[in-house]
Formats: sequence, structure tokens, C-alpha cells
Amino acid sequence: MTKLFPTLTLISQTEQQLSLQLDISADIHWFAGHFPDAPVLPGVAQLDWAVHYSRQYFPSLQQLQAVEVLKFQQMIRPGHQLLLVLERSAEHTTLFSYSRNGEKVASGRLKWSPATDA
Repeated sequence: MTKLFPTLTLISQTEQQLSLQLDISADIHWFAGHFPDAPVLPGVAQLDWAVHYSRQYFPSLQQLQAVEVLKFQQMIRPGHQLLLVLERSAEHTTLFSYSRNGEKVASGRLKWSPATDA
């Protein structure tokens, strides 16, 4: 059975910052066909997880408007363990970075639409 998300452990959480440990197993759906002989986690999966966990742990966030300064610096493979840090840098902005063994592997900035009063 494949899954969409890695196994995660909450490392720390404040109002402005969240650190999650992600255990990247081979049965994650995103590895299927990407690439059969040398599986690599696609960037779209990394972006999806950053958006998903931002919404989960910072529930006041609204609709995602833009993704900026997106950088993928190293390949992520099954068996890797990552640290995902999400930081609310401004009212409608979340910075995210993935690192492995102290080295950044991916990062970007998520811009959210302002909250609307109902």
C-alpha cells in the first residue's frame, strides 16, 4: 500500500515556527515511476507537503496565492530523514526549508491570501 505523506515527528512548535522530522519511506506514492531504477522524490511532492503542513499547523492560513524563490538543491531518496521547518515570516507568508544532515535540500516561500471577514 502506498501513502501520500511521510511518517512525521513533531520536533518543536511555536506560534511562528514549526519543525517536523520526516521519515521518507519507499512506499510513498510520489516515488512510483519517478524513477524506477533510482527513485527521487519529485519537487511537486515537497511543495505539496509544505503547503499541507502549513495549513495543518497554522490553521489561520487561507488560500495559497503564490510560491516564490523555490529552490531544489539536492535529491531526496527513500530512506532519507529530513527536517522540515515552516516559519511564519509575515502575516501572509510562510518560509519553508527541508534539510538533511544539516544541509539544505529545498526551500521556498508561500504567499497566502489575506483572511476575509465573514
